[in-house]
Amino acid sequence: MATRIPSLNGLKAFESAARHMSFTKAAEELNVTQTAISHQIRRLEEELGVRLFLRLKDGLALTNEGHAYFPGVRAAFHELRYCTQTLLESRNNSVLTISTLVSFASKWLLPRLASFQQAFPNIDVRVTASTERVDFRKGGVDAAIRYGSGDWKGLRADWLMADEIFPVCSPRLLQGPTALENPRDLAQHTLLQVSGVTRDDWSAWLSAAGQPKKLAEGSRLTFDLAMMAVQAAVDGLGVCIGRSTYVEDDLKAGRLVAPFDLRLKSDLGFYFVSPHETADTPKVQAFRTWLMDSVGFGAET
Repeated sequence: MATRIPSLNGLKAFESAARHMSFTKAAEELNVTQTAISHQIRRLEEELGVRLFLRLKDGLALTNEGHAYFPGVRAAFHELRYCTQTLLESRNNSVLTISTLVSFASKWLLPRLASFQQAFPNIDVRVTASTERVDFRKGGVDAAIRYGSGDWKGLRADWLMADEIFPVCSPRLLQGPTALENPRDLAQHTLLQVSGVTRDDWSAWLSAAGQPKKLAEGSRLTFDLAMMAVQAAVDGLGVCIGRSTYVEDDLKAGRLVAPFDLRLKSDLGFYFVSPHETADTPKVQAFRTWLMDSVGFGAET
């Protein structure tokens, strides 16, 4: 036979009092009197047949049974709070949660997001940035901007844009005896690169430029995030093998320059990804349309 769950009021009083180690603070948190907390916990102890607290002259202490019971009760209430928050947020159709890469959020999305807020002031956008893929089954995220080939099973993937790969640097590096007049001059500079899927960008670009790949084996700085490599280039630490998505704004502002004309098209690209069952909700449609307008593809869906 299943064990009966004790009084929820008693459990709530116990969890709060054990967390604060104070009946007074528990009473303040639960908006009841200290006497009520004491009575609820005493009834809980009677119901369970064990003592949970030692009532000492200088305060409270958990008994061995209380210590054993508290972690499970605390976890249960934490899960209840989380489930309740998720339920309430899911009912709020004005909240749109977008997951994307850290560097994409910093260098491309956030500088443009004000225009979406102006166009759709009733949609509350929340951006969560991570290098990990989002699991839509766990909830909490409406759509994502991902980098890849677009073949994510069970998801709608709308093409946004491809990257062009080319070197960029601070305008200061174009001056002086080590000026970048020819790709072979890169041998005199520190090359900045990003680890992960873009780690071979320098080799690919140098091959296209007719330069030996070993030129990329000289002085190098490697970063985990593209935004860090781009900032290092802005600061004059070397020449970064840039991707257009991440360097476009810095080029327009004059913080970076492209010393050579050669640009390579990447085989991969950015996609707006959403579960099929929610892909056509008004808030997701609004963001998709705005994104595609922002990258020049119009509002096709």
